[in-house]
Amino acid sequence: MKTIHKMLFTTAVASLGVVACKTDKKPEEKVQAIVLENMDTSVQPTDDFFRYVNGSWVDKTEIPADETSWGGFNQLRKTTTKDVLTILNKAIKEGNFEKIKDAEGNEIDSDQEKAVNYYETIMDTVARNKAGKAPVQPFLQKIEEIKNLNDVQTYITNMAPYGGAGFYGFGVFNDLKNSSMNAGYMGAGGLGLSRDYYVDEKVKDKLEKYEVFVANMLQEFGDDEATAKKNAATIVAFEKSLAEPMMTKEERRDTRKMYNPMTVAELSELAPAIDWQAHLEGIGVESIEKVIVTDPKYFKAMNEVLKNAPIEDVKLVLRWNAINNSLGLLSTDLEKANWEFYSKEMRGAKQQKPRNERALANLNGAIGEALGKLYVDEKFPPEAKQKAKEMIDNVMLGFEKRIAQLPWMSAETKEKALEKLHKLTVKIAYPDKWKDYTTLQVKGLEDGGTYFDNAVNVRKWNFEKDMAKLGKEVDRTEWGMSPQTVNAYFNPVNNEIVFPAAILQPPFYNYKADEAVNYGGIGAVIGHEISHSFDDSGARFDGDGNLKNWWTEEDSEKFKEAGSKLIKQFSDIVAIDSMNLNGEFTLGENIGDLGGVQAAYEGLQIFLEKNGRPENIDGYTPEQRFFLSWATIWRTKVRDEALKNQIMTDPHAPGKYRAYMPLKNVDAFYEAFDVKEGDNMYLKPEDRVRIW
Repeated sequence: MKTIHKMLFTTAVASLGVVACKTDKKPEEKVQAIVLENMDTSVQPTDDFFRYVNGSWVDKTEIPADETSWGGFNQLRKTTTKDVLTILNKAIKEGNFEKIKDAEGNEIDSDQEKAVNYYETIMDTVARNKAGKAPVQPFLQKIEEIKNLNDVQTYITNMAPYGGAGFYGFGVFNDLKNSSMNAGYMGAGGLGLSRDYYVDEKVKDKLEKYEVFVANMLQEFGDDEATAKKNAATIVAFEKSLAEPMMTKEERRDTRKMYNPMTVAELSELAPAIDWQAHLEGIGVESIEKVIVTDPKYFKAMNEVLKNAPIEDVKLVLRWNAINNSLGLLSTDLEKANWEFYSKEMRGAKQQKPRNERALANLNGAIGEALGKLYVDEKFPPEAKQKAKEMIDNVMLGFEKRIAQLPWMSAETKEKALEKLHKLTVKIAYPDKWKDYTTLQVKGLEDGGTYFDNAVNVRKWNFEKDMAKLGKEVDRTEWGMSPQTVNAYFNPVNNEIVFPAAILQPPFYNYKADEAVNYGGIGAVIGHEISHSFDDSGARFDGDGNLKNWWTEEDSEKFKEAGSKLIKQFSDIVAIDSMNLNGEFTLGENIGDLGGVQAAYEGLQIFLEKNGRPENIDGYTPEQRFFLSWATIWRTKVRDEALKNQIMTDPHAPGKYRAYMPLKNVDAFYEAFDVKEGDNMYLKPEDRVRIW
C-alpha cells in the first residue's frame, strides 16, 4: 500500500441491484479461506493475536533464498510473476503481434510487442556480457571532458532526459494548490543511499560498507586499488555534505514544506552558482512563471558545496552517479555486484531471483502497461470489475457512517470530510484508457536492440512525455501502477484510490470465500486506501486534490493529539537490536490501517444487515473471521537486515505489527474475542486511539 504524490463513487444500492438479479445461478461453493493449520491455538488471541493466527505458519515457513521477507504479499507477487511469465512466454512463442500505424502512417510494433522486445533484450545476457561497460563509456567520456562549473551544468542539463546526473532535477506534476494543472518542480538529485545512512550513527557500519562498494566498482571501471579507495572516500564525504541539509524523511511527509513556488530570479538568488535560466531552456522550458522548489534548504547548501568544491571532486561524484545508475543495465557480473551490495548487504538477501523474474520486474517498472494488456486479456475479464464494486460501496458507506458519528469532530469539519469522501475516485483493475506507447522506440533483438539502449529510450520517452504536460491540464485517467502490480495506492492530488487487478486475488480477495474473510482482506485494504485521504498527510488536501486547509483549528488540534498517541504506540516498540519503530515516519500508514479496519468492519455490518448473518464457520463468528483475515494478510517473516532497512527507509510498519497493533484500538475486536483488562492485547478505553 502506498501513497502516490505524483472511483467512480457508485451507490451500494446500484451494485446490490446488479447482484440481486442473478438468482438463477447456483451459489458458489465456499472455500476454507482461513487456513486453520496455520494457526497456533495454544496461544490465546487475547495475548498474542499475531501468533494465534499465524504461529504454525511462522514455525514451518522458511524465507525463500531469493527473498528478504515472506508473507501474503510476497506469495501473491510470486504467483502473479509466474502467471505473467507464462503469458509473456506464450506471446513470444506465438509471435503473432498486431502491427499498428503511427501518426504518419508508418507501420510500427504494437505495445505488446514492445513489451516482448524489452524483455528479450534484458534476457540476452550473451550480448550484454559482450558489450560489458561499453554502453556507459560515452557518458563517462563527457564527464572526463568537464573543465569547470559551467561544464558541470551543461552536462547535468544534457543528462536530464536520460534519468539525470545528480545534484538537482526538474519534474512535472500536479500543482499542489491547483491540482487540475501541471506545474514544474525542482528537486534534489538522488544519492547512493537514503539520507539517514549518512547522518545516523546507528548505521555507520552500512555507510562504511557502501564506501567499500564504491571503491570496488571504481576499480572495475579502471581505478587502481589505492586511487579507488581515495576516490570512494571523497565521493561518500561529498554525498554526506549533500545529505545533511536535506529534509528528513519525517519532514517530507508534510507536503506543505515541499511547496515553495519561486520565480527563476528567486531561485537564482537562492542558489546563484547555477544558471537556472540556461538549465530550464536547455531541457526545453521556454518560459515559466514559477518553479516549485521542494527543499530550499538543500538548494542553498548545494550552492555552497558546488561553489567551493574542487572541480575534480564534482566530476568524481558525477562519474559515480553514471556508473551506479547503470550497473543493473550492463553485464551480469556488474548486475550481480549491484545486487550483492543493495540486496545482500543492505537487506540480507541470500540469492538472486531467477533471471526471468528480474527481467520481468524491470519490464514492469519501465513499460508495465504495455505488458498489462496481455495480463488483463488473460487473467481479468471486464465482468470481474463489477464483482469488486459492491464491497467498495459498502466500505465507503462504512467510512461515511464513521465520519458522521465521530464524537471529537465538529459538524463544520464533518461536512467538509464527507464532501471529500463523496468526491473520491475509485479505479479498479486496469485503466479505461491505456498509455499510448506509439512514439516509444523499443527495438527487438533482430533489429539490434539492447537492454541499455531500450532503457535509455524509455527514460527519454518518459521525460519528454512529462515535459509536454507542463502548464497543461492534468489527465486524471492515468494510472501510477500497472494492472499486474500487487499493491494499491492513494493519490492525494487526484483524490483517488487505485486497485490494480493483481491485488484482487487470494489471500486478499476470493469470491468463493465468505464475506467476512473478504472484508477483512481486500475490504480492509480498500478502507486503508480511503483512510489515506484522511491521514495526517492526505487530510491536508481537499476533495479536488488541492493543498488547502478544510479543518477548524480546534478539530485540527484534536486530530494531531490522536496522531501523537498513535505515534507513541508504535515508537515504543523495540523491533530488533534496540531499534525502535519510527511512529512519526509510519504515522500515515498506521492511520490507514486503523481507519481501514474500522471502515471495512462497518462495511461488513452493512452487508450482513442486508443479506443476513451466516452460520459460524469452523467455530468462528463473522466478526472473528474478519479479524482473523486481517491478521492473515499481514503474516510476515523478515530477515534481520531487511527489517533494519525497512525501519530506516519504509513508511510502513513491519507486517507483524500491522497484524495486531491497529486492533488494540478497535472496540469491535475486544467484543469479538472478549479481550479483558490484564490481557496483552488490552488497552484501556481512554488509551485507545480513535481517529476515523
